[in-house]
Amino acid sequence: PYIDLEINGKNIRIERIQDTSNKLKNSYTKTSRPTPPFNIQPYEPIKGIKTISELCLIDFLQDEVKNGKGMLIDARMPKWYKTGSIPHSFNIPFPILTAKNFNGKIAQIFGAKKEKGVWNFDNAQTLLIYDNGPWCQQGVHAMKNLVKVGYPKSKILYYRGGMQYWQILGLTTISK
Repeated sequence: PYIDLEINGKNIRIERIQDTSNKLKNSYTKTSRPTPPFNIQPYEPIKGIKTISELCLIDFLQDEVKNGKGMLIDARMPKWYKTGSIPHSFNIPFPILTAKNFNGKIAQIFGAKKEKGVWNFDNAQTLLIYDNGPWCQQGVHAMKNLVKVGYPKSKILYYRGGMQYWQILGLTTISK
């Protein structure tokens, strides 16, 4: 019924809301958005990047994030992140994940190193990227930017359901 996680000294319980009369009251209740720009994303928007489910995301937190081998990246703009996010995620908005900005702190956080002018990703974190949901392109833009930098597709995962599916399932969110 729940999973308790301690990551970097922070404890969080991930569980479904147990109130069977609970209803979403935020923007994730919308059934339509203008297209474009809010096109429905394909299940595999970038060939070679694995799309995962909620249970796989929870496993990723338990196995990769907890052991310092992976990072959960919320690729949404900060205003969205502040209203609620998946526990243990870092907000790195998609416009920041570009070749121009990759040098320095972002590369260091991800574990990438530049050697003789070429990026080495051997010790880089596995990144699990999400956004608002299947109608949102922010995560896809982040992944495309990372692939352009040379980040290995094998070290990128995509949670297509995003915050919309996470909340529809009544899973734990945190607000900043």
